[in-house]
Amino acid sequence: MTLPMSDPTAWATAMNNLGMAPLGIAGQPILPDFDPALGMMTGIPPITPMMPGLGIVPPPIPPDMPVVKEIIHCKSCTLFPPNPNLPPPATRERPPGCKTVFVGGLPENGTEQIIVEVFEQCGEIIAIRKSKKNFCHIRFAEEYMVDKALYLSGYRIRLGSSTDKKDTGRLHVDFAQARDDLYEWECKQRMLAREERHRRRMEEERLRPPSPPPVVHYSDHECSIVAEKLKDDSKFSEAVQTLLTWIERGEVNRRSANNFYSMIQSANSHVRRLVNEKATHEKDMEEAKEKFKQALSGILIQFEQIVAVYHSASKQKAWDHFTKAQRKNISVWCKQAEEIRNIHNDELMGIRREEEMEMSDDEIEETAETKETEESALVSQAEALKEENDSLRWQLDAYRNEVELLKQEQGKAHRDDDPNKEQQLKLLQQALQGMQQHLLKVQEEYKKKEAELEKIKDDKLQVEKMLENLKEQENCASRLCASSQESDCPLEKTMNSSPIKSEREALLVGIISTFLHVHPFGASIEYICSYLHRLDNKICTSDVECLMGKLQHTFKQELTGVGASLEKRWKFCGFEGLKLT
Repeated sequence: MTLPMSDPTAWATAMNNLGMAPLGIAGQPILPDFDPALGMMTGIPPITPMMPGLGIVPPPIPPDMPVVKEIIHCKSCTLFPPNPNLPPPATRERPPGCKTVFVGGLPENGTEQIIVEVFEQCGEIIAIRKSKKNFCHIRFAEEYMVDKALYLSGYRIRLGSSTDKKDTGRLHVDFAQARDDLYEWECKQRMLAREERHRRRMEEERLRPPSPPPVVHYSDHECSIVAEKLKDDSKFSEAVQTLLTWIERGEVNRRSANNFYSMIQSANSHVRRLVNEKATHEKDMEEAKEKFKQALSGILIQFEQIVAVYHSASKQKAWDHFTKAQRKNISVWCKQAEEIRNIHNDELMGIRREEEMEMSDDEIEETAETKETEESALVSQAEALKEENDSLRWQLDAYRNEVELLKQEQGKAHRDDDPNKEQQLKLLQQALQGMQQHLLKVQEEYKKKEAELEKIKDDKLQVEKMLENLKEQENCASRLCASSQESDCPLEKTMNSSPIKSEREALLVGIISTFLHVHPFGASIEYICSYLHRLDNKICTSDVECLMGKLQHTFKQELTGVGASLEKRWKFCGFEGLKLT
């Protein structure tokens, strides 16, 4: 579509002022030699809102820069631009998916053909709804065409060259709300949401881990396959999972109990293999620990040599010949090497200390644990016998059930007709008698073990009583010695009667006194013990409280608070107690 223009230079000036390339009203370039990469002015992109096929909003115009619009000539009318000093025309809020505009201020004699002639340059028009009054609604094919139509808001329109009032008007273009626009926009949003859900579902399915294969249902054929897999070490874990699923599903009954028992027995045969594998892994771990310790000791020897080199270089004989920068680097290297050497040395000493502690614990607790190990061994044997007894009882019940079933079947059929059943019945009766004899033996062993366990418990009680008697004799002897020492030398009496019995308690008293000295308002016993636990984890709260209670001239206990907030606090009173003693 080409429209005649009376002044192409004026149209190019208007486009240039708006920051757009000099294009015609139909999108044709006015200047043939125009370079689209440069534009008419530096920094202005060659874009115009009147270009067909571009859904781009024009770049924002600075508010201080006045917009200069030029005259637009059409076939039947002329559009005169508004005053650039006036504020831009007001517009309502843009509805979602707006493709319809409201056009007001049309001339009274304006026809639908003139409206099409003016606004067809903005884009393809789908529908025009013109009112008897001076306004209409125009629906475009695309949303970006609405922005082009808003560019014409504020223009004065004149039909031909007439100056009659009915042939003139001021255009007011604004966003209009239409049901069709909203419906199309909602359909588009729903389509985008469906695409997003589909894309997200495909992504989740791609990232979802594969589901495990379903466990087959129990049958005699599948049972034989699983039993063979249970004997194979490589397929053992898969077969055990199948066996577990079958048992949880409730596939065990009188008919399949023997098959399941044989499979459980096959699973039990792997216990020894797993124990041997664990032992080999522990052996490998010990060897790796030994290798690590040897490698660490070798690294420490090399670190010692490097530190010795630094120390020999720091001596006066060689130190004077180095420059200041070299001395600084040597001292920094020496310090870093010493720090790394100390860290590795502490690690190696920690490993050796752990080994020594394990050895010492084994030697100390060997005598004390012999009786406990014997007792625990007897207890474990008794439990094993009890479990075996229970399993034998269950097997007896299973055999009895089978005998009853065979008897019922035998009662239905004649004995002469089926001699195989009689043989099966005899075999089952023999197996039943053997199981009963084995059960009696197990019960006798169980009773013997229980008697031995009771004897060991009685011996343990007697040993404990003897230890208590020895402790009482030691206390009596110490009291007699203390009374004899009191009669001989009164000075020693005062020394021995002191509440502090060891150097450790004296150290505790000193540390607690230092701690309470910096807490003039006192501290609770839990607060004091939390501080002492950082120094030694083996300190007991009751022992600390007992020790502080003995030293009445050094520590005193006070009650603070009222009711529920009542609290006991310990204070240091050594300075006042020194005068009293």
